[in-house]
Amino acid sequence: MTVRERLYRTTSALQRRIVPELKYSQASYEDELRRHLPRAQAWLDVGCGHRLLPEWRSEAEAELLARVPFAAGIDRDYDALRKHRTIRNVLQADIGMLPFQERSFDLVTANMVIEHLDDPLHQFREIARVLRPGGVFLFHTPNLKSYVIRIARLLPDRMKKSLARVLEGRQEEDVYPTHYRANTADGVRSIADRAGLDVVSIRFTASTPVFSLVPPLAVIELLYLRQVMRRPHLASHGQTLICALRRPAE
Repeated sequence: MTVRERLYRTTSALQRRIVPELKYSQASYEDELRRHLPRAQAWLDVGCGHRLLPEWRSEAEAELLARVPFAAGIDRDYDALRKHRTIRNVLQADIGMLPFQERSFDLVTANMVIEHLDDPLHQFREIARVLRPGGVFLFHTPNLKSYVIRIARLLPDRMKKSLARVLEGRQEEDVYPTHYRANTADGVRSIADRAGLDVVSIRFTASTPVFSLVPPLAVIELLYLRQVMRRPHLASHGQTLICALRRPAE
């Protein structure tokens, strides 16, 4: 067992003792995705990169895609698309200029992409254009009000890339510039309304510790997360948002 694996196991044991109800936000997003997939005949994932779900969920990712008659993915990063592991129909394209006809998809998703959008109003309008009436735009993104993002915004890009590599095992080429222009509940509601999308739900989600590899810091983080999860007035400070928007039915 590597040192990294031992540290993760230590933090997992601490998590089970301090806040056993805590769930990884990616697992919460996957649960929400499973709720919407049964009604989808055509699914588009924007900013798909080289995967839809975390690395260790490759089998689940393939199983989800097998449920939908047609699935496509787009991303601006050609090198990431070349390594994509599950979606067969991938295209290099920008979210602000989707290469699809109007009303092409029942479901559009974005996993940890919205924080990178430079003009979310325009990009949400483009997503609304390709959604069929009644279609859903589901996305998972960091919450601007969380302690993680408040700290991250104070750091220079070079340090962010180094921390992402050490704490998350992400390669430097997988760390992209962030803008956080649609990363609060109020911001999502405002942009959705102007883009012609109805808000179905906005969930604040707590997640596993960022400092899992540093158990003393993880203990402090877990104690804080316990308060976030158990005190309703602190819920809006969860690490991520999971939002579902719908194009109105006609």
